[in-house]
Amino acid sequence: MHQDLRARAMLTRWLWAAVSVLFGAGTALAEFGFLLLTPLIALPGPQREPLSRLAVRLTEVELRRITRFHGPLYVDALSPQRCRRYLALRWLVGGLGFGVLLMLVLCVTTAGSMLSAWALGGDWGLIENSNQRVDTSLVALTVAPGTMLIFVSIVGVSGVSTLDHWLATQALGSGDLMHRRILELTSTRAEVIEAINDERRRIERDLHDGVQQRLVALGMLVGRARRATGGAVLEQAQSMVQEAIGELREVALRIYPSALDSSGLQAVLESLAQRSSVPVRLSFGLASRLPSALETVIYFVVSEALTNAAKHADPTLIEVTVTPGEDRIRVVITDDGPGGADPTGTGLSGLASRVAAVDGRFLVHSPPGGPTSLEASLPCA
Repeated sequence: MHQDLRARAMLTRWLWAAVSVLFGAGTALAEFGFLLLTPLIALPGPQREPLSRLAVRLTEVELRRITRFHGPLYVDALSPQRCRRYLALRWLVGGLGFGVLLMLVLCVTTAGSMLSAWALGGDWGLIENSNQRVDTSLVALTVAPGTMLIFVSIVGVSGVSTLDHWLATQALGSGDLMHRRILELTSTRAEVIEAINDERRRIERDLHDGVQQRLVALGMLVGRARRATGGAVLEQAQSMVQEAIGELREVALRIYPSALDSSGLQAVLESLAQRSSVPVRLSFGLASRLPSALETVIYFVVSEALTNAAKHADPTLIEVTVTPGEDRIRVVITDDGPGGADPTGTGLSGLASRVAAVDGRFLVHSPPGGPTSLEASLPCA
């Protein structure tokens, strides 16, 4: 099923590339005609301005074609001089595309006519004036070079399409603009992640300073009332209040661990290891603090991994290592459970998305029989 979809997608991309090359071969004729007129630009007089406008118009046509068949193309402002330089090279790419398409059509037509003549036992139209007929030996002799020519032509169509896109990118200066857009998007994403973490801090503080404190006060009042009057109902009420306080603390920790800001990542991971229902061996090799966003991601990766392992794998030991590299932080969580973890499951796919949000990589290795190893590789900055 997936192979059929992949093959269909590849065929669709090739057909779009072929149509783009076909249209590009047509526009190459207009660009070659413009190239013959370019010497007039050096002459004084009114000829210069119309030709400059024509260069920009032809370039805009090419950009619309490339965008239509290849997706968005980011370019800087189109100046006549840059457009002329682009068109001086673009017609060559269009001519190359025309030659590749022509060779493909000729090869397919020739192969089709030869095979039909061989299958029907008749004369081959291309050699009808000769005494030679298409027989098995002739087909066997030509099948290898013919197949090679058709394959080269098919690949050539995709190559010309890619070359067309690359030329527009390089000649029209889109690389600088795209680089700036990437930097802007990266900066915006970092700001969004930080804003989300700030909101989590606020919610955690509201839960801790508001609802949790009220529950604590309520539990104290119920306890005083039970000691003064006795009664099983008040004892049950106090027990329920204590359970609600514990659950609220767990919710607050899942939203944002406030201890990260005050105690640091190592202390928070040590606390996670102590609270885990499964023995945890922690190895922490970072000598200095990381940016808040990275520490938050590492905390949630370790926390979710410990919870998932204890819930689904029933291991006897979990090992957590946090080690620095030259430009990345490596976090590995390994348990000795039975293995078979599904990377596409809700928990692991959520961790992968959280790691990817900071340009990290998340790998899952869980063969049947175990052990299960989760690795998060995060950039240092």
